[in-house]
Amino acid sequence: MRRIRPGRYAALALLAALAQTATGVHAESDAQVYENAIERTARLCPGHSVERSTPGVKAIQVGALRVLAKRDVTLCPDRRLDAATPVVWYGRASAYAWNPEATGAVAVLATRVDAMTRKEDFPVETLVWNADGSEAKGVTVPTLELRPRPAAAY
Repeated sequence: MRRIRPGRYAALALLAALAQTATGVHAESDAQVYENAIERTARLCPGHSVERSTPGVKAIQVGALRVLAKRDVTLCPDRRLDAATPVVWYGRASAYAWNPEATGAVAVLATRVDAMTRKEDFPVETLVWNADGSEAKGVTVPTLELRPRPAAAY
């Protein structure tokens, strides 16, 4: 039978402690996740303002926001969207847009984001939802507008 020397236990314990410390350093608080999502919106969305973006971002559960951040999905308020079809998923751009002035748009956004992040199903096509949350078919929506990303972001 092979014996493990006591020095090896110390090395393993040290490695385990370092691994725990490393993961603890990178864990973000819920508040930080919301701040990061709003910061990303401010950086990339021309329609951003604190008054327009914050209610939409805050309506999304923090776990869903973590999935969106991991997948590099952008959340953009867009007042150009019609009130009848206030929420759009732009699949090729990996972005959600919603009309912050449309009644019920924030609730539809939160519901759709939750459903997509639970399944981790992010289709490449554009999807549009009505104000009541049902999927809209055969509608035309404006093209997503994003601010140019800095060269370091590519």
